Amino acid sequence: MRPIFIARRPLLFVGLALFLAGQSPPRAQSGLRAQEAPGRISHAIAMQGEPALSPGFACLPYADPHARKGGTIHLGELGVFNNLNPYGINAGDSAAGLAGPVYESLMARSYDEPFTLYGLVAESVETDDARDYVVFRLNPKAHFSDGAPITARDVVFSFNLLKARGRPQQRAAYGLVRSIEAVDDHTLRYDLAGADDRELPLILAIMPVLPAHVMTEKRFVDDGLAIPLGSGPYKVAEVKPGERLVLRRDPDYWGRDLPINCGLYNFDEVVFDYGRDDNSLFEAFKAGLIDYREETDPHRWVGGYDFAARRDGRVIVESLPLGGPKGLRGFAFNTRRPIFKDPRLREALATMFDFEWLNANLYSGLYTRTKSFFDESALSSSRRPASAAERALLAPHPDAVREDILDGTWTPPRSDGTGRDRELAKKALDLAEQAGWTLRDGALTRDGQKLGFEILVNDREQERLALYYSGLLRRIGVDARVRLVDDAQFQGRRQRFDFDMMIGLWQASASPGNEQRMRWGGDSANQEASYNLAGAKSPAIDAMIAALQAARSREAFVTAARALDRVLLSGFYVVPLYHSHAQWIAHWRRIAHPTALPHYAQPLFGDALETWSLSAPPEPQLDRR
Repeated sequence: MRPIFIARRPLLFVGLALFLAGQSPPRAQSGLRAQEAPGRISHAIAMQGEPALSPGFACLPYADPHARKGGTIHLGELGVFNNLNPYGINAGDSAAGLAGPVYESLMARSYDEPFTLYGLVAESVETDDARDYVVFRLNPKAHFSDGAPITARDVVFSFNLLKARGRPQQRAAYGLVRSIEAVDDHTLRYDLAGADDRELPLILAIMPVLPAHVMTEKRFVDDGLAIPLGSGPYKVAEVKPGERLVLRRDPDYWGRDLPINCGLYNFDEVVFDYGRDDNSLFEAFKAGLIDYREETDPHRWVGGYDFAARRDGRVIVESLPLGGPKGLRGFAFNTRRPIFKDPRLREALATMFDFEWLNANLYSGLYTRTKSFFDESALSSSRRPASAAERALLAPHPDAVREDILDGTWTPPRSDGTGRDRELAKKALDLAEQAGWTLRDGALTRDGQKLGFEILVNDREQERLALYYSGLLRRIGVDARVRLVDDAQFQGRRQRFDFDMMIGLWQASASPGNEQRMRWGGDSANQEASYNLAGAKSPAIDAMIAALQAARSREAFVTAARALDRVLLSGFYVVPLYHSHAQWIAHWRRIAHPTALPHYAQPLFGDALETWSLSAPPEPQLDRR
């Protein structure tokens, strides 16, 4: 396999050779400005440390270079879609499988490393030690699927469009850039001076490259169903709004021989069939109409896969280990609501969640209670006393972290497993009383107001869980009403923060950064469509996120992450739920995944199952239409 860039850019090869020899590349090649420190040109960039794969690497560690090419894979998606724009404000309603297979970015991630990017549309990246600027040099062979070359103009266009009209997290990150310049047709330079954000070059590297000659602001904002034009290995071949999306391999895909694509995108066709009900999707899987299924229902996982195709080996069921931080799923308090302003009341309500009974009686003991926003990783503060460096970082915010969280002894309350633990109820009522709420005539009351709120859900699994929690809260006089709404209403209310409580998922990266600002930063609390569900506004949170983004060493990074974890836990913004140590999957034997799995991917596979392939030559297919 050829290196990403050495054979294609002779001048760049000279610059790289000089760099490897310990010399700075020529100023004209490096993209430096007067009085700037010499930068480093590389095939890859890591958030901390050095990239694991050297220039000229052959394949990602978890991809199979000998994967069979060809065939069709049928995938089931729950819900509907009403647009083909994965980057707009309503991206939650967009079709699956477009980011990556259709739209490409300057660089692509290796999920075998915490956060490292390798060349894709950009064949090299250059930045200085302070990361005050970044230069990307585009692969001159890169082109969109209509044959138009990808130029620096397309990248500038994409940046400006997403900065103005993209999702809140994009607008916030891109707003830190001082300027962007197209140096020539294949060279981009960003001025990042003053941002003090070491992750920013990587955020810019994973920005999608949109076609300036086709895309317009109106088309982007309309969130329509116009067939997208990208530069990736697949084109959109068929669209049935809300029902079906078909991706078909582009025979003229420019990047098929790049090392970052080795062993990936192996199917000729990827079909996404949508279903409004998970039970119907499961039946379609059993009938062979869907090839792959990720199971999220523990009841079905334990007892639902005893059918003929499983017994005779045509269907394979696997429990695959998940690496990296486990993240946190939980009931989010909307602290914009006056009733949820006091963290003591939030803690009281969280205390009533009886995980032990739920796990034993409904989930067959398959789950573990989540204790941290970065659980089961070096970034977690759970069961770790704060280091001297953490305490120094937190010192300007003396009331931001509780003592039991600072010393690492706090964990979510543990019940006796009976489902009616009196001690938990007593503790919850004591905390509520500290916040001014007392139990009178069977209702928790303050200043004549009874405590009641709505839990917003959008599927039956969430509804079942919310009803269980509502019943527990009723024991201490709280009227928690569960409201099930459709996807469109749910998304609209979520984006407007028009809810009291809802279930959120804060997936954890091994390299948390800019996304934390959109989840917890004060500026995002009132920014419509941000993921700051709780409405958190805390100088301590903002300071810990800033320290996370500015960290230059792994030690400083871990210190900031643990300190952020402690501040978030002390705020009781969320009722922590639970997680699994494994990803449960089932698939028909005709398809297979490589033996090696990515260490830091959660979930393990992308929407289009990029690393999967046919396990045998294609067989005659069922009529699935």
